[in-house]
Amino acid sequence: MSVRANEILKIFKPRRVIWPILIGLAVATFMVWRGIDLEALVAVSWSWGSSFWLGMAFLMMIIRDLGYMIRINILGDGKIGIRESFDVIMLWEFASAITPSVVGGSAVAVYVVNKEGLNLGKSSAVVLITALMDELFFVLMVPLLYLFIGAENLFPTALITQGYFESLQWIKLLFWISYVIILLYVMIITYALVFKPRGFKWLLLKFFKIPMLRKWRINAQKTGNEIMSASREIRMKPFLYWLKAFAATCFSWTARYWVVNFLILAFIPAIAGLSISDHFVIYGRQLVMWIIMLISPTPGGSGVAEIAFSGFLDEFTFGLAAVIAVIWRLVSYYPYLFIGAIILPKWIKRVYTKHEKLDA
Repeated sequence: MSVRANEILKIFKPRRVIWPILIGLAVATFMVWRGIDLEALVAVSWSWGSSFWLGMAFLMMIIRDLGYMIRINILGDGKIGIRESFDVIMLWEFASAITPSVVGGSAVAVYVVNKEGLNLGKSSAVVLITALMDELFFVLMVPLLYLFIGAENLFPTALITQGYFESLQWIKLLFWISYVIILLYVMIITYALVFKPRGFKWLLLKFFKIPMLRKWRINAQKTGNEIMSASREIRMKPFLYWLKAFAATCFSWTARYWVVNFLILAFIPAIAGLSISDHFVIYGRQLVMWIIMLISPTPGGSGVAEIAFSGFLDEFTFGLAAVIAVIWRLVSYYPYLFIGAIILPKWIKRVYTKHEKLDA
């Protein structure tokens, strides 16, 4: 097996899978012990309607992944088929689940896409554009939510009463810091890709000549090379290419957020009085929550996600935030750990049988 393959496999070693599970279970246990309302839990009346909404939550995750597969197919100019796109998405999600949110699984994604038959420049372009479109979705949705939902509904007070923040201003500050980082990323990468890829690389290398940053200069050079390769790949693409890819992005993220809405419908009876406008607020709160979670230092946001869920959506769950948060992670996060672990050895065997001879 090649050196590069061995480097990638180091990312997937068992202890990297175990840590997010342990962190998530520890935080979930603490939350349930601290915040569960036994009377509210006993009052839950499970029905066929509850089963339907729980099934819809699982269906949303399937639709989300289908959207990602469609996007990979579009960005790869149809060269990555259904089977291959499924493997790419599952391994990408697997890598993201076992690395800190601030790191993500992009390096692994470039390698996986490259092994599916795209050259390195095209692979870098696909992954870079995918990340760019995800961030662009957040950048565009925030002003829309402010317009239709209102700023007063987007930021919860539960994180204060639960003792995680001293005031609402700290929550807003963390959110706006994260949002500005995302906005700057979108603006800089878009400018570099479309207008000045070579100039961007030059500035990047100059910046990383600063003594305290010099140890990351090799990584900066790789990033500059990827930007230049991606720029050559995308400059001649028609508008429809971008429109279809971004539509798939919006489709996927919307399905991902609806998972929570459907889980709440499964556990909270209609008499609780949640209106359509409440569900829009739940959707908006998730956007704020995810933007803050993008700077999470834990693998896959483990621990941080469960706490954020309880704080942001407590008022809509009527004492069941801790329980629904655990089920939410069981539906939307943990499956990728197990699916990825199952797919990885089969994928390695498939791509190296096709492209290379495996070392003994």
